Amino acid sequence: MLAATLGFELRIATPKGYEADAAIIAQAKTMAQQSGATLMFTHDPKIAVKGATVVTTDTWASMGQEDKKEERLKIFEGFMVDDALMATAHEHAIFLHCLPAYRHQEVSESVLEGSQSVVFDEAENRLHAQKGLMVWLNRQRKL
Repeated sequence: MLAATLGFELRIATPKGYEADAAIIAQAKTMAQQSGATLMFTHDPKIAVKGATVVTTDTWASMGQEDKKEERLKIFEGFMVDDALMATAHEHAIFLHCLPAYRHQEVSESVLEGSQSVVFDEAENRLHAQKGLMVWLNRQRKL
């Protein structure tokens, strides 16, 4: 929705069955027509990453989903961001991950620790944003 609102290009690759809600996709595509955004939804990570300036992924089994981890490892096979996939992105592309990252699952160690990775800057920025939110919430409580 943010990409559609701000008018930028967003490509999302997911395994079949893990797509965003169809109603949300339809709404985003309608908004994208007004903003000039380009939205692509695919099941092929190579298509999504080709020429991209930012590549990001997330953990495949979040907290509370540990019982689905083995199943998801099979379903998401081929979606790991590794050197071969990053090589298809723009030569100056950056890699993001919200952390914690499971090495050799959703991202290879060489990408996570590589020169294109800015995951630790991302985490630091999130820390400052969260501190600002706590200050704001505390002030709201006192009003």
